[in-house]
Amino acid sequence: MNWNNWIRQFHRWLSIVFTVAVIINIVAMLLQLQAVWIGLLALFPLIPMLLSGLYLFALPYLAPRRASRV
Repeated sequence: MNWNNWIRQFHRWLSIVFTVAVIINIVAMLLQLQAVWIGLLALFPLIPMLLSGLYLFALPYLAPRRASRV
């Protein structure tokens, strides 16, 4: 598996983790549980997901430059 496919797969799994964290956060709010760690739970996968998403967004713009170097 090459580097781009690995980042794409990593981004997909992070999105699943983020979705589960958001659902846990919503359930905690409905149950009126007050815990800071529940609120921060969604931020942990969000930061690497932001970085990998920006990389994946930039790939089509960087591809013509890399192809011309070869």
